[in-house]
Amino acid sequence: MSRLRVTVVGGGLAGLTAALELADAGAQVSLLEARSRLGGATFSFERNGLWLDNGQHVSLRCCDAYLGFLRRIGTDHLLAMQPRLHVPVLREGMPPALLARTGLPAPLHLASTLLRYAPLSPRERLLAVRAAVGLRRLDPRDPALDEQTFGAWLTRHSQSPNAIDALWNLIALPTLNLPADEASLAAAVKVFRTGLLDAADACDIGVPAVPFQRLHADPAAAAIEQAGGRVSVGTAVDADGISRLLAGEADAVILAVPHYAVAEIAPAEALQPLHLDALGTSPIVNLHVHYDRVVLHHALAATLGSPLQWLFDRTAASGATSGQLIAISLSHAVEDAGSSLAALRERYLPALERILPGARTATIIDFAATHEPRATFRVAPGSGRLRPLATTAVPGLFLAGAWTDTGWPATMEGAVRSGTTAARAVLASNER
Repeated sequence: MSRLRVTVVGGGLAGLTAALELADAGAQVSLLEARSRLGGATFSFERNGLWLDNGQHVSLRCCDAYLGFLRRIGTDHLLAMQPRLHVPVLREGMPPALLARTGLPAPLHLASTLLRYAPLSPRERLLAVRAAVGLRRLDPRDPALDEQTFGAWLTRHSQSPNAIDALWNLIALPTLNLPADEASLAAAVKVFRTGLLDAADACDIGVPAVPFQRLHADPAAAAIEQAGGRVSVGTAVDADGISRLLAGEADAVILAVPHYAVAEIAPAEALQPLHLDALGTSPIVNLHVHYDRVVLHHALAATLGSPLQWLFDRTAASGATSGQLIAISLSHAVEDAGSSLAALRERYLPALERILPGARTATIIDFAATHEPRATFRVAPGSGRLRPLATTAVPGLFLAGAWTDTGWPATMEGAVRSGTTAARAVLASNER
């Protein structure tokens, strides 16, 4: 009996996962990536002898599929997982606030931090606890929740503008890549229930201890090839190529590319009645600042009252042997997506000096920025019904990507889940 022949188009997390799942199942797999490197939305590049990631992605302990993917490729030990959630929240001229969990079972594990959270008034803290209890009662699979914004729900549940900015958006913005006022309530419920409220240890944060090239791309490619698959970079596939593959060169094709790229290469009938263009996009900008000394005394930190959002110490991960390299993640960076490097320096270096006093006397060795203008789809109200399944109307053609119907927002967990789902759909269709 001949082996199932599958071509996976796209070498991001979704494509890598799908290819490895199929190779492990005995299929004859070819993974084709148009760019010269693997990794998709999680890639690394070398600059001045250091390795930088295009964006600072993190994982949570609840991300079972992603953590399983790392175990399969042998790099789970390279993800530094917090023993317990611990996030300093930096504010100019004030002591850091703290978001942390205790050892109590959910939902009591967060009660102490909410009731002591300094950026909120005593009344706002009590109301925040009530809102958290209310979120636990909601089902993210309820279609009605996808028709309203998270911000509107918070307002109806007595959350002040200060509470939304200082607490809820601190978590919603980096996980949804949209502020609460624009994000789907269903997506927010998924994030807060799965990531914070349903299990005590779900919220512990894992930060890569190495560049993504070493965490994802290289080991995943090696694992695919060791399982009998083939990986080709610098190999673009156009619409004619997809047609040839579907005409007999392959038994199945998985398109693991961004949603805005699918229409360029997929047969038109495969996308009916989908409206992928309506998913839209949301940008992310990351800054990489190399100081000549340590100015951030935390492995990671959030900020309030500052345009900086989240900060990460990437010194060891980058390979820097002196000074400190800080990565600054700017989610939904609409204003900064088209900004020049000079404009970003002008805006963000003073902000760093205000939030990190040590930066005022430090010398900047290097300043770089990475722009992802279409980093994720918009998890806005109505986006849930726009996200397609792995199967399409064209026999043998399947879809994968964090934008498909994974039940998760656009995260590494969602990407891995989509790859697994697409691979299993291919295998199931071959059994029929």
